[in-house]
Amino acid sequence: MALQALQSSGVTFRRILSHFPEELSLAFAYGSGVYRQAGPNSDQKNAMLDFVFTVDDPVAWHSKNLKKNWNHYSFLKVLGPKFITSIQNNYGAGVYYNSLIMCDGRLIKYGVISTSILIEDLLNWNNLYIAGRLQKPVKIVTMNEDITLRSALDRNLKSAVTAAFLMLPESFSEEDLFIEIAGLSYSGDFRMLVGEDKTKVLNIVKPNIAHFRELYGSILQENPQGRLEIDKSPEGQFTQLMTLPKSLQQQINHIMDPPGKNRDVEETLFQVAHDPDCGDVVRLGLSAIVRPSSIRQSTKGIFTAVFRCVNIPQFILWMDTWFVPAWNYSSSAAVNIFVPLFGWVCICVSVRYVLGGRIPG
Repeated sequence: MALQALQSSGVTFRRILSHFPEELSLAFAYGSGVYRQAGPNSDQKNAMLDFVFTVDDPVAWHSKNLKKNWNHYSFLKVLGPKFITSIQNNYGAGVYYNSLIMCDGRLIKYGVISTSILIEDLLNWNNLYIAGRLQKPVKIVTMNEDITLRSALDRNLKSAVTAAFLMLPESFSEEDLFIEIAGLSYSGDFRMLVGEDKTKVLNIVKPNIAHFRELYGSILQENPQGRLEIDKSPEGQFTQLMTLPKSLQQQINHIMDPPGKNRDVEETLFQVAHDPDCGDVVRLGLSAIVRPSSIRQSTKGIFTAVFRCVNIPQFILWMDTWFVPAWNYSSSAAVNIFVPLFGWVCICVSVRYVLGGRIPG
């Protein structure tokens, strides 16, 4: 089973996990601090460790974590666990991050997501945010016996392979496939325009071919290390399109359905299967999911992480790891993106709170 390749019993990760409430349905570590990457993130020893904690009851979990780790949270902590959970669930990609935390001698960042929201993302690719993280090698630190969650994790890997197949030529290498899979969750991500290394996907895949092979080996049972060939006939592509996650199918339908036609999804997918640019259409659908999700989640980070930087060294560290690279890439792009987003979130949060909207007190 593909999920077996995700599991790990790393002592370092378990020590860090002991500092948090135990009620976790899934906890995993990911990123350059876990798996070596090429390029500027190659210093694995000093890299920040990234975690995601999946919880069945976010309000109860945040309530306990606030008692244990009050200083991990931004100013939002004074508004309580219900407010934090509402920000987590209703804005961005359904995950709440606490960043720049010193824990057990390591700098870490951790995100908290509801189990139900994660399962929806894994099955339907509503945001392709945490689901995208789980399409690349990660270290699972703990996971309960939730059959629904385990099935959704496996389904996410199979969907990633299907989407990659649709965007690849008829014959391709194993490395080509893994590069396509690793790039799914970066399609349309605005951070790839400001701040991120443009070779990030290659830097993730090339040093970790063996880990990708282990993760996807059971799905690619027939000669996974040689040249791969897939059916690019309209019939073959239609079969693959029909198995894509629901949100991606809907985005493809929205892109291809002319105004006034109102065709159902199956009819549109049948048309796309006969289109020589089928792979490009799938890529556009992915971008339509990832772009708004990445923008909303990064904007939310201003409130959940950045405003926690109440001392100068922490603020400089955040500026050095995110804003300065973005500004250096394009100062006008940084201004045009961050300033309007900052204002937009301020207005939305304030109005919803004052008027008693979706954010409870």
